[in-house]
Amino acid sequence: CQVSVNVSPRQFVSDTLVDTCLAALRELDLPPHSMVIEITEGLLLTDRADVVDKLGRLRSAGMQLALDDFGTGYSAMAYLKKFNIEYLKVDRSFVRDLDADPSDKAIAEAIIVMAHKLGLKTIAEGVETVAQRDLLALVGCDMVQGYLYARPMPVAEFLASLRSEGAVVVA
Repeated sequence: CQVSVNVSPRQFVSDTLVDTCLAALRELDLPPHSMVIEITEGLLLTDRADVVDKLGRLRSAGMQLALDDFGTGYSAMAYLKKFNIEYLKVDRSFVRDLDADPSDKAIAEAIIVMAHKLGLKTIAEGVETVAQRDLLALVGCDMVQGYLYARPMPVAEFLASLRSEGAVVVA
């Protein structure tokens, strides 16, 4: 089981972030490596000591990191080396017209190839069609997420859908 938590820059600098994440993991009886903290590129560009420290504390606690909305901000490649990030998330703006716009396909493929060469896994956001999913698979994208699989839903409905698929749900 893996849980991804999208954390805003404001939430990230909170003094309680690491403790809150660890408490949630204990409550769900999940190991720290099952939590992925999703951050944006802008957070890394600040190069603030408290941000660097917090990233280190999350990693030391065993949590994983994902860089969300990759390619839409400053895309400072040096930060991909500097910080121990496991996942690059290809922004939905490059996925939306993937099957119709050769430029979007080229950008998505370039991000995926670069990520793999750096030892990172890739997740494409905003996948809504089988054609998008198939094109992303063809260029080696590791994971996809989007309306093709499910729309946002209340927690109770989500847990019920997991149970109907035979998943063991701890609630």
